[in-house]
Amino acid sequence: MPLTRPHFRYTAYRLEALQRYDVSYEKEEFALFLAGQARGGFPGIADWIEGNVRPAKKAGKRMHRVHVVEEPLSDYVRFECAWSYEHTVPAGEDVRIIPVGRGEWPEGIPRRDYWLFDSCRFVTMHYERDGAFAAAEIIDDPEEIVQANHWRGVRCSGDTSAWVPSSAAGCVAARSRIARPGSAAAGLF
Repeated sequence: MPLTRPHFRYTAYRLEALQRYDVSYEKEEFALFLAGQARGGFPGIADWIEGNVRPAKKAGKRMHRVHVVEEPLSDYVRFECAWSYEHTVPAGEDVRIIPVGRGEWPEGIPRRDYWLFDSCRFVTMHYERDGAFAAAEIIDDPEEIVQANHWRGVRCSGDTSAWVPSSAAGCVAARSRIARPGSAAAGLF
């Protein structure tokens, strides 16, 4: 799992651009989701929450995640919203979803995944075509770091067009709109 224990003093910002991630610790849970089964223990997300999100919140740090998602939502994005964000948000992660139409992209946002730690450490995430993690690249060019801060500011500046699940209730409401593949509500998000 890439950056399983990111080190930061104040803020961690993550931009996600892919519509599917091929993550080994999610395979079993993703298969359960696709089969319409109940959510299991999901050790990968539990580890993320207990090892990162809760300790960061307790220490007064902030974790932000923005995911640009294409509509209609992929099975993976529905899974991520319903089974991951439902737990990371109440634990303290600020998650925002920016829905766009297929083939569209929000102006001022790059089509690449990255982390920005404490506004000064910029790490670009590289993935294979199937969503498997390939490598993390530390970018130390000051101009690129400033650009990454600008990108973060575009979507963390109170833009109300993004769905913002800021509480457990928000996640539950979103889950009812996301639904499982094949269900009557699957296309309502």
